[in-house]
Amino acid sequence: MNPFLQKLQPYPFEKLKRLFADVKPNPAYKAISLGIGEPKHPTPAFIRQAVTDHLDGLSAYPSTAGSDALRLSIAQWLARRYDIPALDAASQILPVNGSREALFALAQTVIDPSNNEHGKPIILCPNPFYQIYEGAAYLAGAEPYFANADPARNFAPDYKSIPDDIWKRVQLLYICSPGNPTGAVLTMDDWKELFDLSDKYGFVIAADECYSEIYFKPEAPLGSLQAARAFGRTDYRRLITLSSLSKRSNVPGMRSGFVAGDAEIIKNFLLYRTYHGSAMSPSIQSASILAWNDEAHVQENREQYRQKFAQVTPLLQEVLDVNLPDAAFYLWAKVDKFIAISDTDFAKRLYQEYNVTVLPGSYLARDAHGINPGQNRIRMALVAEVEECMEAAQRIVAFTKKLAAERPQKPS
Repeated sequence: MNPFLQKLQPYPFEKLKRLFADVKPNPAYKAISLGIGEPKHPTPAFIRQAVTDHLDGLSAYPSTAGSDALRLSIAQWLARRYDIPALDAASQILPVNGSREALFALAQTVIDPSNNEHGKPIILCPNPFYQIYEGAAYLAGAEPYFANADPARNFAPDYKSIPDDIWKRVQLLYICSPGNPTGAVLTMDDWKELFDLSDKYGFVIAADECYSEIYFKPEAPLGSLQAARAFGRTDYRRLITLSSLSKRSNVPGMRSGFVAGDAEIIKNFLLYRTYHGSAMSPSIQSASILAWNDEAHVQENREQYRQKFAQVTPLLQEVLDVNLPDAAFYLWAKVDKFIAISDTDFAKRLYQEYNVTVLPGSYLARDAHGINPGQNRIRMALVAEVEECMEAAQRIVAFTKKLAAERPQKPS
């Protein structure tokens, strides 16, 4: 067996299952889960219809590069969304089966284990982070290195604290903007810092932007391709952007996304994927074209999240240290605003007493540089309909006030 498999930690939801193993939730309450970030809004009818209307595509082997029409629809969407010239659909865009598998597989293409002049290659990850980044590092023969999120900088990773000898080993850097779990969006200054570091040390940037279409301010989140153009990086050198339809269009089961950017990296990634056997079904490609070409359903979806967060966030602010995020569909909350309690204890007791599931923040981070930046935080995925999310919030308020009455107040 591949020895690197032994380095993989259990997924956060497996840890949660173990945490709850000896717990029987209060039967007086119907179960509500805010744990998994899986969209629950209905899939638009026209996308469902498009899948069934194109089942004739099942009779042919699909091309790994995807159809010309799909790549063109993605190029046109990127141009509209970020107000940039259209990327070359033939050389700078590649459809993938959801951003998750592409985030993992990209490391197999980018990492050169033989390039160890300064030591074993490193993949730099934000902390907290999407666990796929860590697994991609290990299975590519690299080591993950974690840059802790800085709450004082809107949870942007603290890159300035990373020493030069580490940077020299970095071959790939993952960044998620809007972030999971923080919802934070990188600024133009943040991107300048990353591009300058990439130029100095020669690493590739993988920008995970799967939450880019769920936001709460009038202006849409800044994207990596948009930032690159603003700094004159018209060739998108050493930059790969990844996105998908899952959150944007409420179709996680379609597994439809793309990578875009540096043509040389795309060329090599296509070669890798040709052997990997990861071509997208023609039926899904046809439905994806319609989804990328339509914005009305995306605007309606976004408005549902805006209304939901506008109701839930103020309610939870009564008892938790939490603010409306820049984007995405998570609330990243400190649970010890009034009481001294760990994130795991909070999640376990909330589940036991009020039958609400939240994800402990420490499960989404690693101990790095003396801290776990997810400690005493929870991630709440507001993916269900507003009524269910409000009911969960009301239970969390009742639970936290009950705890505050039972326990000594946290010292100010």
